[in-house]
Amino acid sequence: MTERSRAAPPTRDAERATRNAQRATRNPEPGPRNSVDVLGVRVDDVTYAEALGVLLQAIEARVPHVVTTPNPEFVMLARRDASFRAVLNRAALNIPDGIGLILAARLAGAGLREHVQGTDLVLMLAEASARLGYRWYLLGGRGDVAHRAARALSARFPGLLVAGATAGSPRRDDDAATQAAIRAAGRVDVLLVAYGAPQQELWLDRNLADLEIPVGIGVGGVFDYFSGAVPQPWRWRRQLALPVFAALALGHAVRRRLRRG
Repeated sequence: MTERSRAAPPTRDAERATRNAQRATRNPEPGPRNSVDVLGVRVDDVTYAEALGVLLQAIEARVPHVVTTPNPEFVMLARRDASFRAVLNRAALNIPDGIGLILAARLAGAGLREHVQGTDLVLMLAEASARLGYRWYLLGGRGDVAHRAARALSARFPGLLVAGATAGSPRRDDDAATQAAIRAAGRVDVLLVAYGAPQQELWLDRNLADLEIPVGIGVGGVFDYFSGAVPQPWRWRRQLALPVFAALALGHAVRRRLRRG
């Protein structure tokens, strides 16, 4: 399936993403970066410009990069699930998506310079991709939401080429069939996977290198948002984990300081 945009008025999200992407791509900085350990999960200290630079460089080099968007809910799940924690810690890029991570890093005495929201980074990458001719594939969601999200993204960003979209399956037994569907679309530069955590990260960890796709991003419920089905539902859900997460982060920081003292 090929989706190209028709003339459509820009949305506020598209306008903001375009402005941010234009600023970020003037001087993308994909070089060495620091990271912070937040309750056992590596979170990379990157700005929007640096994160976008990492993605653009990966596409040009054709080097597979698994990108995750840690938030307090991710970290709490990773504390209980060692396999998920391992996948997060070997991902190529873990952006500081949740504001709770910024606070936890400060408690630990380490700063994260910018709150890099995954949704905004994806929109920035869409703007850059439309200009640079990169091809996208959307995987996941329920029913035909991936197709509807593809049409919506193409309308927001004239010139964005979505090579294909399918619900697919997060099950390991279905990996071969899902890979075959993606390969049938031809060259793919950016793969968005919307199975929710931890399924989407586990899927990317298993499959991205085999597919030889440079950028794979776990995006949760973002297809519903892009398609207009819901107004960013994940934001309020993420806040539910904050009180427990804050208590854990504070306790962890206190214990570390006591050991040092």
